[in-house]
Amino acid sequence: MRRSFKLELAEARHMVAAAIKTSAEIGVLETVCVTDEGGYPLALERMDGARVTGPQIAWNKAFTAAGHKRSTHLFNQAPNGPALPGNEAFGIQWSFEGKFAVFVGGFPIVVDDEVVGGIGLSGGNGEQDTKCGVAALQALQDLLRDHRVLVAADIKK
Repeated sequence: MRRSFKLELAEARHMVAAAIKTSAEIGVLETVCVTDEGGYPLALERMDGARVTGPQIAWNKAFTAAGHKRSTHLFNQAPNGPALPGNEAFGIQWSFEGKFAVFVGGFPIVVDDEVVGGIGLSGGNGEQDTKCGVAALQALQDLLRDHRVLVAADIKK
């Protein structure tokens, strides 16, 4: 039997705090959602003044990243992004009752080569959302020193 890591609330909150700290440093109001491996929220926080649409968008991004085991921006990268018109997954964004996000800001949480959750960010532009997401993943790596957390924003699995 294979042993696996299970993301818990304490780790999720640690990641959210790191993302919020980075967003405050760069001057953007973010919503951050961390989900379990099934795409269901463990922690969700919307900064004061952040858009009211942020929680659902952040959850959708985290849901997609966890469930599909890849960063959300990879669905639309030209020329072969699978969600682009004419490609094999065109229209996938209408799946799961509209919860499937195919734009930047969602990253799988990969610990010891296993996807254990997802993180989604909404509020900044793509570069800002990515910076905050990478900060959260790095914070998890710092917390879990005995495990390897994939911190790259361009996870291609």
